[in-house]
Amino acid sequence: MEQKILEFFGAVSNQVWGPPMLILIVGTGIFLTVRLRGLQFFGLWRSLKLAFVERKESQQSEGDISHFQALMTALAATVGTGNIAGVATAITLGGPGALFWMWLTGLVGMATKYSEAVLAVKYRVVDENGNMSGGPMYYISRGLGWKWLGILFAVFASIAAFGIGNMVQSNSVADAVASHFGVSKWITGGILAVATALVIIGGIKSIGRVTTLLVPFMIAVYGIGAIIVVIIKFSAIPEVFSMVFTNAFSSTAAAGGFAGATVMQGIRWGVARGVFSNESGLGSSPIAAAAAKTRDPVRQALVSMTQTFIDTIVVCSLTGFVILSTGVWTNGQTGAPLTATAFSAGLPGQWGGIIVALGLIFFAYSTLLGWSYYGEKALEFLLGVKSIVPYRVIFCIFVWVGAVAKLELVWSVADVFNGLMALPNLIALLLLSGVIVSETKKYY
Repeated sequence: MEQKILEFFGAVSNQVWGPPMLILIVGTGIFLTVRLRGLQFFGLWRSLKLAFVERKESQQSEGDISHFQALMTALAATVGTGNIAGVATAITLGGPGALFWMWLTGLVGMATKYSEAVLAVKYRVVDENGNMSGGPMYYISRGLGWKWLGILFAVFASIAAFGIGNMVQSNSVADAVASHFGVSKWITGGILAVATALVIIGGIKSIGRVTTLLVPFMIAVYGIGAIIVVIIKFSAIPEVFSMVFTNAFSSTAAAGGFAGATVMQGIRWGVARGVFSNESGLGSSPIAAAAAKTRDPVRQALVSMTQTFIDTIVVCSLTGFVILSTGVWTNGQTGAPLTATAFSAGLPGQWGGIIVALGLIFFAYSTLLGWSYYGEKALEFLLGVKSIVPYRVIFCIFVWVGAVAKLELVWSVADVFNGLMALPNLIALLLLSGVIVSETKKYY
């Protein structure tokens, strides 16, 4: 019976994440890029300044957390296993050219991320507790006037929060700790549940404070390790760029344990893993953007746009360079084991495996914190503020359950609902694109 259910959700997942969905996500990004006249390119420097140089006026504006804290909360949710395992899977199944298509997805995804944040701040509301609430469910119901579609998004998001944002992440942490440090999954699950509870019990302000410390640290540790490998293997970098650009438009020949890949496979896996990593178009990160202290939707949108740049153009690229420059991508491995092998091949001693293990642990834990807030706000939209405290308790219990359980079914179900979130959100982005352009013109 369980096998049939697995097969059913596996088939549904293939349909949800099939070519039509990927074309819709990337197509929306291209459409918004054209309508915004390539804003992500000419506005990137300004957006980085807004993100990392705090402005006094933002502290006096309506909202719960600063621009930077909103960005770190969103990054906490997106910089995760996709940056370690997802990049490796894309290269294994699509060849080196998949990295090019990940970059392209990230670049057009910046326009999507910007647009989501504009609408999230414009249509946000203050809830009964005096906190900001926003995201696709609000700009769909208030902007389009389609409350039923907003409810549908909130249902999908609240279910996805317990899968891709909870149990899948705690399971990844428990696996990494057990394999590298020999600690029981039961113990890891308990510690992780308590660590999550101590943060999320204080709501978005507590999450914002913790992610502001955690996210820069975890990206720095992982990034420095990757940069050291790239420096050591610097002579191979020109060949890496050659492989990426050449194989983006031509088939990759079989080599070693690598079975070879067509151009279409490179596009499919590059786009799919790019979207999985940065979540542009899924509608998750604008929920965090809506909590920012700001007077202008565009100001926070510019900050939010840097999330996709950091996640895909920076972190995913570093993983890809390590895998390709060390030459291990043809050994037949995939996912996190391939990334760990690449780091081990590039760094002396056990440092490579340790950096990847710590990366998995911190990336997954930070995703728990970010997604706990997304799920909370989705449920609040459906059931009101009275659901917040029970939700937080249940969320922490499921952190422990995820650490000790077998999750084949959870992975499949989570994948489906994570993808279903995108449909209502993309519809709203396309239909409200005029509002996005109007707000942008007013700001500039």
